[in-house]
Amino acid sequence: MKDISIGNKEWALEAKGLVKSFGDNRAVDGVDLYVKPGTIYGVLGPNGAGKTTTIRMIATLLKADAGTARIFGHDVLKEPHIVRQLIGVTGQYASVDESLSAMENLMIFSQLLGLSRGEAKRKSAELLEEFGLTEAAKRPLKHFSGGMRRRLDLAASLIACPPLIFLDEPTTGLDPRTRNQMWDTIRKLVKSGSTVLLTTQYLQEADELADRVAVIDHGKVVAEGTVDELKGSIGTSSLHVNIEDKQNIPGARQLVEKILNVRSAISAEGGKITAPLGNINLVTDLLIALREAGIELAEMSVQKPSLDEVFLTITSDKKDITPNHWGNKKEAL
Repeated sequence: MKDISIGNKEWALEAKGLVKSFGDNRAVDGVDLYVKPGTIYGVLGPNGAGKTTTIRMIATLLKADAGTARIFGHDVLKEPHIVRQLIGVTGQYASVDESLSAMENLMIFSQLLGLSRGEAKRKSAELLEEFGLTEAAKRPLKHFSGGMRRRLDLAASLIACPPLIFLDEPTTGLDPRTRNQMWDTIRKLVKSGSTVLLTTQYLQEADELADRVAVIDHGKVVAEGTVDELKGSIGTSSLHVNIEDKQNIPGARQLVEKILNVRSAISAEGGKITAPLGNINLVTDLLIALREAGIELAEMSVQKPSLDEVFLTITSDKKDITPNHWGNKKEAL
């Protein structure tokens, strides 16, 4: 691994115009991805959107019909033997052998990668400790929980210390506690110098981890940017105000509409008023006006559009949002 040169340090991954068809189905239709080293890049999309097919092409597991992909400057098609030494791939389901123990699994993977028995034992022990599996090292995998299997699968993909790691839905089927543990592990990988390309259907996962996100739908990248950029692209933040005395709702609503300069504020049951908020600095003016009018608040909050709303908006049948909406991706990254 040490003798493999990282040719292009600007991009950990540079993919242009990737295309893959299966019969009449164009599963991937001109996907571009640019990932900088030392970042977590999230790929979101509905089932069948083309996420996994894209990853398989980039990881040399599937030949593209058209387009190019480079890993640290090395061409995936022309230099697959080098690319495979620069990446680690973890699929949606654990690829470990359940008839063996955790230590035996890692020993086998290590020796297949060319490590001597002594080196394999040392490396396996290090990884088991890193992933909190030392006490279960000799336990048959059939007694492992789903979370333990996923951690072992990720550990196996890191034996060669690859600079770029592909995680294809790594927390599928995990409970919330184990998912959070996996998130911590992924953050540690990046802090140690790795780059992570993460596909997921858990929107919170992308929100928590990803530095940038690409949304793929019908084989195309329909949106790309930071999570905040994507949230901002579908609309402004909203102000939520709960009025202590329901009799004051009409007056409060008038003040909200006047000061925030909105045509209408949506009043909901329970004394709650919701309005679009284009300028957050106006909130101070509104609070002063409400106090001067003697209108007491029970609660107030400012909320950005959720990633769920982004996902539903840009993967709907109405394709009024395009990658160009966020400008040139190479310049933005």
